[in-house]
Amino acid sequence: MIDAITQRIRRSVADRPALAGLPRFAPSTRLKILGWYMILLAAALAFGLFLQRTILLNQVDDEINTQLGQEVEELERLTGGRDPDTGQPFGNDVAAIFDTFLRRNIPVEDEAMFALVNGEPHASTVSPVQLFDDDDVVSEWASITSTTRAELDTDSGKVRYLAVPIGSDEGDSGVFVVGIFMDGRRDDVNDVVRTAAFIFGSTFIVASALAWFAAGRVLRPVRLLTDTVRSITDDNWSERIPVEGDDEIAELTETFNSMLDRLEEAFSTQRRFIDDAGHELRTPITIIRGHLEMLESAPDDREETLRIVMDELDRMTRLVDDLLLLARSDQPDFLDLRPVDVGELTEDVVAKARSLAPRDWSVAERADVVMTADGQRLTQALMNLASNAAEHTTDGSSIVVGSWAGNGQVQFWVRDDGAGIPLAEQKTIFERFSRGQGRGRSGDGAGLGLAITRAIVEAHGGTVRLDSTLGAGSTFVLVLPIFGPDQDA
Repeated sequence: MIDAITQRIRRSVADRPALAGLPRFAPSTRLKILGWYMILLAAALAFGLFLQRTILLNQVDDEINTQLGQEVEELERLTGGRDPDTGQPFGNDVAAIFDTFLRRNIPVEDEAMFALVNGEPHASTVSPVQLFDDDDVVSEWASITSTTRAELDTDSGKVRYLAVPIGSDEGDSGVFVVGIFMDGRRDDVNDVVRTAAFIFGSTFIVASALAWFAAGRVLRPVRLLTDTVRSITDDNWSERIPVEGDDEIAELTETFNSMLDRLEEAFSTQRRFIDDAGHELRTPITIIRGHLEMLESAPDDREETLRIVMDELDRMTRLVDDLLLLARSDQPDFLDLRPVDVGELTEDVVAKARSLAPRDWSVAERADVVMTADGQRLTQALMNLASNAAEHTTDGSSIVVGSWAGNGQVQFWVRDDGAGIPLAEQKTIFERFSRGQGRGRSGDGAGLGLAITRAIVEAHGGTVRLDSTLGAGSTFVLVLPIFGPDQDA
């Protein structure tokens, strides 16, 4: 199973071959990120240029309209004033009004002023195009009877003008026209936009280069993840990726490291199970094979041979069951958590243990509380301790079972008055296939009982403690959380 998982992980990150023998370009994630970044940045910069040009052109239009209006306002103020040459009011002398205004006002760049008297050109300022040369324009202006704002096309570009009629039926009539040649100002706007485009383009190139390096730095954990997966072998599960920061990439890295921890543990469990099974099953298989081979040469021993074979098969069955239980101890469904009456469980264990051996079984103390646990698994763990105590004691020896609750914990203990366990054996007694050499040991067990006990207790979130002194007996203590695994009191 683990080998299949490993192969799937490797295949998911390995380079895929080309289809139908044709090379296939597969852009990297880094290139995809850069591509989208460049597209979005280019679109944003283009929109910015468009928006800037639109705003500047609107500002130019507003400035032109304001400038046209100012010239007309000055003309209207002059109309109500006096002629500087005579000192008398202008009255209906339209020509004098135009002459005085044109002398006093010098047009700005791209601006021109025109005056018509009685429908005929009278005077004008210097302009890129002398519009009085166009009869159609003169005719159009001469016919104006109210303030008119309009645009016309000339050889020098578009002109926006404001025309105001002056005079009355009693005297001369005139039309004053002030115009702005707009192309020059719009060219200025385009120059600004081109300069901005150059700046934006340079910014785009620099930002894209920086984005390329930034994307590589951001995706570095992903590359490490790929390299780590490729480096995983059946004998190497130790590779991990350093976690940097607290973003989504860091979360992915942590998740991947956690997955490797689980896979490493699962692989170790599988390999340990195979090694343990191969180690322990070899002996009974050898015994069975030897007796079956001897059956042909000694048919009279058939019944004894069958008895030995069946006994070894039963031992193999128990061994396989114990190994499977240990292999399942790390699985989420290993425990069936329910409310368990601790005092009742303590009494039941002693009642069941009495059939193990003729010992002085007793309950020293019982905790009258209810805990969250798997009652059957706890019974199995305590029965393993009781069986171990019986094997290390002789007939009539005292074995005491008890329980206690407090501080959010429940403690079970099994105490005997046997020979005790040497200090060297205490360090390994909970390991698989560890067999003690104490007095009274039957020697037919596989050495899995205490390993199973520890696995059950650790699955509950608890610990196992051993207190033993040579010549004074041993006490095994199970310490468990009262509210179940991973729960606070």
